[in-house]
Amino acid sequence: MTAVTAPTEVARRGLAPPQRHRHVVKDAITMAWRNILNLKRTPELVVFATVQPIIFVLMFTYVFGGALNNAVGAVPYIDFLMPGVFVQTIVFGALSTGVGLAEDLQKGLIDRFRSLPMARSAVLLGRTLADLLRNVFVLLLMSVVGFLVGWRIQTNFWGYLGAILITLAFSYSLSWVFAIIGLTTKNAETTQAASFPILAVLVFASSAFVPVASMPSWLQPWAENQPVSVVINAARALTIGGPTLEPCLKAIAWIIGIVAVCAPLAVHLYRRVT
Repeated sequence: MTAVTAPTEVARRGLAPPQRHRHVVKDAITMAWRNILNLKRTPELVVFATVQPIIFVLMFTYVFGGALNNAVGAVPYIDFLMPGVFVQTIVFGALSTGVGLAEDLQKGLIDRFRSLPMARSAVLLGRTLADLLRNVFVLLLMSVVGFLVGWRIQTNFWGYLGAILITLAFSYSLSWVFAIIGLTTKNAETTQAASFPILAVLVFASSAFVPVASMPSWLQPWAENQPVSVVINAARALTIGGPTLEPCLKAIAWIIGIVAVCAPLAVHLYRRVT
């Protein structure tokens, strides 16, 4: 295996930077397409990714909406809820990045990739890109369901588009977080078990479903400033109205910070385990 990969790596190092970058981009797109095609072979993943968000929207709208409608003031609860469900869904969806990498390691596919004339970073880039594209489909589907149950954009189309883009950017940053977990555990079941406490703390101790002011005072500082709440607040400001600059800048800062820390760490772990 080393005899095959070494000449390739040496040859790539001899390329000019723009040529090396083109190889990395091409290989990453190829790996992303491979991961997307894998969804066709495992339709249960597609069902889970589409049915779960719909259930959350319907459940919180019709089961909890009546009880929580007065808790959000003059804003209809469905308008308050949808940005939270958007972010909650992509947070849970980011887990698939770690699970996918752990499965590839467990099955030995990563070792096979190393024997191919491809950039090693393409595996991580392709996985995170494929999950980003899946989230585009999921958010569009949830938007349709939301409109059917009464969700309305109180700003304009550009506000809606901004909320979608900032949510997708956050989903991409979280993919690197769970990539680290998948590369560390190297087992799909362990990855899921290790990820759930992180998911629970981020999603349920946030402003996704209820205002932070309704929480205990000791919990409010965390719930107000943790990344999930910050991104939800930005998406709400873009779709409901009100000041948008500060919430969006805070969300962008979290997104950039997560990628800046977690992407290099994930690449480092990938090189160690492979």
